[in-house]
Amino acid sequence: MPNSPQAPIPPASGLSRRSFLKGSGAAAAGITGLSQVVSEGLAQEKAPETVAIGPGSVKIELTVNGMPYTASVEPRVTLLDALRNYMDVTGCKRVCDRGSCGACTVTLDGKVVYSCSMLALEARGKEIKTAEALYNNGKVDAVPTAFVKFDAQQCGFCTPGFVVAMRAALDKNPAATPAEVEDALSGNICRCGTYSQMRDTIASLCQAKKGDK
Repeated sequence: MPNSPQAPIPPASGLSRRSFLKGSGAAAAGITGLSQVVSEGLAQEKAPETVAIGPGSVKIELTVNGMPYTASVEPRVTLLDALRNYMDVTGCKRVCDRGSCGACTVTLDGKVVYSCSMLALEARGKEIKTAEALYNNGKVDAVPTAFVKFDAQQCGFCTPGFVVAMRAALDKNPAATPAEVEDALSGNICRCGTYSQMRDTIASLCQAKKGDK
């Protein structure tokens, strides 16, 4: 039996491949042009001016125990190294050098900090106090005086950090209890183990404060 003639296949509807590629190219060109306009607009905006610091030494001025000190230090220099090696303020001690023992404790605007864990540049414009501040006009502060009285130190490396932290705790809360002062000293470690004598020191200072009322 002869084959019947097949009906013609209708042309596919929609865009042809060539038309699709032409349209895609035009769209891409439009997006590229828009991106260029946006980029040019952003480039015209004035970027905020920043002052680069380093890697060479920069001049800084620090206020330490009420006195201005000037030195040229690299931006990587810690406050501890700046005080000890550039300004000859050696009350704060280097022991652990990783912010865990408290021997390098100083105060910045009354706040207790580890000087080994911050850069000297960060301390600009702040009032820095070290253990040397507890001796003024020939008079020794009550805190180190009590340390001596109760023999609360042995090797002495941790002592400057303890007296600075203790003085800060009592300045912050003059009516602090011995437990509250001990809590404020939780960031300081005495490797010689003179904690018993320190507790006598703290008790004496807190009792003296009560007597002042």
